[in-house]
Amino acid sequence: MDLALEEARGAADRGEVPVGAVVVRAGTVLARAGNRTRLDHDATGHAEIVAIREACMSIGSERLIDADLYVTLEPCAMCAAAISFARLRRLYFAAEDEKGGAVVNGVRFYSAPTCHHAPEIYGGIGERESSDLLRHFFALRR
Repeated sequence: MDLALEEARGAADRGEVPVGAVVVRAGTVLARAGNRTRLDHDATGHAEIVAIREACMSIGSERLIDADLYVTLEPCAMCAAAISFARLRRLYFAAEDEKGGAVVNGVRFYSAPTCHHAPEIYGGIGERESSDLLRHFFALRR
């Protein structure tokens, strides 16, 4: 999670919402990314999506079997779907997102009968630091 928090801080430095993600398999980092929606002018440039794309490219497969994702904020519905389609084994997230989250809040994507694959889910890891980073980021913009 420390690497994901580094990516989140980097995203904040670029003026992006401070979210970071890291894909790990067998103790090896396959990819790490921060939000890039503004930088890339891409609504799908969430940290999770960018990291999943890079990890898939690095191993030459659309599936990330036996890989885990660490992310600093509960994934939205788009990212939850990408996590499912990539067949990630585990999802570790820091802060819950009561407004936009889709894992333990909102639509609870993995509980839907149409969900083909649900990762193991572990929340609250690094929650305080992630929440503080997000709170500070948005306080500066209000």
